[in-house]
Amino acid sequence: MGEEHYYRELAAAFVRGRLGAEPGDADALIRRGRAAGLKLHKFKRSTELPRVRKVIGILRALAPERLLDVGSGRGTFLWPLVDAFPTLAVTAIDHSARRAGDLGAVARGGVTRLRSLQMDAHALAFADDSFDVVTMLEVLEHLADPTRAAAEALRVARGFVVASVPSKPDDNPEHIHLFDDRALERLFAGATRVQCDYVLNHIVMVARV
Repeated sequence: MGEEHYYRELAAAFVRGRLGAEPGDADALIRRGRAAGLKLHKFKRSTELPRVRKVIGILRALAPERLLDVGSGRGTFLWPLVDAFPTLAVTAIDHSARRAGDLGAVARGGVTRLRSLQMDAHALAFADDSFDVVTMLEVLEHLADPTRAAAEALRVARGFVVASVPSKPDDNPEHIHLFDDRALERLFAGATRVQCDYVLNHIVMVARV
C-alpha cells in the first residue's frame, strides 16, 4: 500500500517517536518504519468507519478546543480526529500501558498537541470541567462499571460527552454489555440532554452536560 493511504504525518511522527529518527520526508520515514518492523497499519486511512465519520461531523459542529478521548486503543478514532482538527488539543487515555506508549510515541515524534496517558476510565485523574468534549468510542461495552465511567466522563466534561456502542449482539468476547438508546439515557442520567442516532450497527450518543 502506498504512503498516500496513511495519515502520513501521524505515521511519520510515530516512526520518529519509536526510532528516534530526525524530522524528514514523511514517506521516507514511513518506509523506514515498515522496514524496521513497526506496525503502521493503525495509521491507514482505510480504517476510517461510518461511526467515526459521524462523530467527526458532530465535533465539527461542537468546535471544541480541548478534548479527552477515553479508551483510544489503536487509534481507530483518534488518528482521524487528530487529522481532521489540526489545532485541537487532545488528551488520549488507555488502560493498556503498551497502547498508551504507542499513542505517546506520536506525541514524542512531533505532534505536540497530543498528550497520552495510561489511565482507568472509571477514575479519571482530571479536575471537574477540564475538557470541552469527552469522547468514548467503543469503550462502554468493555467496562466492568460503565455507570461509573459515564459519571466520570460527565464530571470532567464542561460541554458534551460523545460515545458510540454496538447496537447489536456480536461475537466479541470482550463486549460484556449491550446498550440501546434508553439504556444510554439511563447511563448518562446526569446529563441535561441525551440524543442518540443509529449508524451501521452502532449507536452514536451525544450528552449535553
